[in-house]
Amino acid sequence: MKHNYLNNVPLSEAKSTFFSRLETVGFSGACETVPVTDACGRVIKNAAYARICSPHYNASAMDGVAVDSRITFGASEKTPVTLLPDDYTVVDTGDPVPDGCDAVIMVEDLIEAGDGKLQIISAVYPWQNVRQVGEDICMGDMAAPSGATLTPSLCGALLAGGITEIEVIKKPLVGIIPTGDEIVPPTGNPGKGDIIEFNSTVFKGMLENFGALSKVYPIVPDKKELIKQAVEKALSECDIVLVSAGSSAGRDDYTSEIISSLGTVLIHGIAIKPGKPAVLGEAKGKPVIGIPGYPVSAIVIMDEIVGDVVSMYYGRQRREAVTVKAVLAKKIVSSLKYTEYVRVSLGRIGNVLSAAPLARGAGVITSFTKADGVILVAQDCEGIEAGEEVQVRLNKPLWQIENTLVITGSHDPLIDEVSDFLAGKGAPFRVSSTHVGSMGAIYAVRDGLAHMGGIHLLDTKTGVYNKSYIEKYIPSGNAEAVRGVGRVQGLMVKKGNPLGIKEFADIKNARYVNRQRGAGTRILCDYLLEKNGISPDEIDGYNNEEFTHTAVAALIAAGNADAGLGIYSAAKMYDLDFIPVCNETYEFLIDKRFLDNPMVKAFLEVLYSDEFKARLDEMGGYTEV
Repeated sequence: MKHNYLNNVPLSEAKSTFFSRLETVGFSGACETVPVTDACGRVIKNAAYARICSPHYNASAMDGVAVDSRITFGASEKTPVTLLPDDYTVVDTGDPVPDGCDAVIMVEDLIEAGDGKLQIISAVYPWQNVRQVGEDICMGDMAAPSGATLTPSLCGALLAGGITEIEVIKKPLVGIIPTGDEIVPPTGNPGKGDIIEFNSTVFKGMLENFGALSKVYPIVPDKKELIKQAVEKALSECDIVLVSAGSSAGRDDYTSEIISSLGTVLIHGIAIKPGKPAVLGEAKGKPVIGIPGYPVSAIVIMDEIVGDVVSMYYGRQRREAVTVKAVLAKKIVSSLKYTEYVRVSLGRIGNVLSAAPLARGAGVITSFTKADGVILVAQDCEGIEAGEEVQVRLNKPLWQIENTLVITGSHDPLIDEVSDFLAGKGAPFRVSSTHVGSMGAIYAVRDGLAHMGGIHLLDTKTGVYNKSYIEKYIPSGNAEAVRGVGRVQGLMVKKGNPLGIKEFADIKNARYVNRQRGAGTRILCDYLLEKNGISPDEIDGYNNEEFTHTAVAALIAAGNADAGLGIYSAAKMYDLDFIPVCNETYEFLIDKRFLDNPMVKAFLEVLYSDEFKARLDEMGGYTEV
């Protein structure tokens, strides 16, 4: 079967082509009238003008007495003025000021003189302590401009101006059509080959943030006619249609063909990564967008394209994202084919905002859950070196990023557990951790790009952990290793140990899964290979690299590998057999500037607490050092 190849259109060109077409067909939102009391968050169509003044009468601004200000002139401590009962009217805040009065004397400025008489020692001027007619808004004033989003205070202003109903743009209804033979509704027990459909939930949340409503249609199998029927139904019911998955050029990817049969495909293939296979089309005057199935690709297209489509529906430009400058903590290698979106975690290290790249796979949705921002690597750029200044588009508020303890280096689940303890105790900061190996921790702490990092680097000559590496790579002595935990490292193997692995040398007969270069576990692996006279070339899977102990355990549990070095707690988590190899020292390398940092101290206090020790005992494989 013949398929059309994807294009590779630059994002700016793709958006220009797409939105020009939508403008030509008159894509915009219809209006409806709603009570102002229910209008918060809505976008008004036309400017709204006050129908009454606010306040619409002269109102007392204080508790006290209303008077004609002229009778108070000359009052002083030496010559107090006495007010007779007929000279004043008692008023409370908000009461109308009686005719003939033009000021209010506050109750605390009144002196009881008996028989209803009052004395004052300070004069009031005309309209003192009075809210005059129209002080806030005058009839005929513009209370809200065209296209304004109604905030709580703006709704209050409309009501104060006598406007009880307002014409707003109807929220666009966005139809979401999940497709795929392998896609199943959310379940805690998916079968082999089943892929849980969660993209629509992500889309719904994003659309709500954009100001749109959503309707999720039932999952449609990869059958062209069924998908076409679903798209036709969505076009008849919705303002915007999203087809999830099926946008590439595979044998079951029909989105482009279906949109073409119902309308016009304007773009198929955008020069961005992730997100390239997106389809931008129009049918019946409505945008129809084919969104890639991989979740990270899908989120990029939602943010870059769909968010702008919703803004166009409302007749306004989308607000620019907040950007900050940061220093890149790890080198990024990129292609010249695409503009690449690289998710990063951020944290303030002294005077430097540090940006650590996260996993970049199109299917790694957790990289978005952890991401504080995004770096756009230009299409004509091969990459960015560590230490370079970069522009980061923020996903989270800057105040939250500024209150972040940045931990990098060797992976251990205990970091997440300590972070959870801190969150449960209401800590006024968050913990951000990235897994770049023990050597990555040394470089990051040395270069001032992390507060602290987990390390377990074995000196194969002395058998001592960490000390020689710190002395070699941080000769300035500006960092210090503090007590962490002892850990049992060993071989994780399938439950029942079907290959009968008894010691490290037996991995010659197994499919191995390794850790990344620079990881302490990788260094241990290389040491054990040398000790046993085994060449890396003899190991099936030596170059199969993962970044965490749990990732290694998951692959073994899934049958993708037979063995891998890791810590006992990861093996226990995945119900794997465990063959101990050695006890090691896992420490935290800390920039000396931050030894007294409240976030660092709070982290270590939890780590050393009896309460957390009980949690480590439950996880298994940890000892005190």
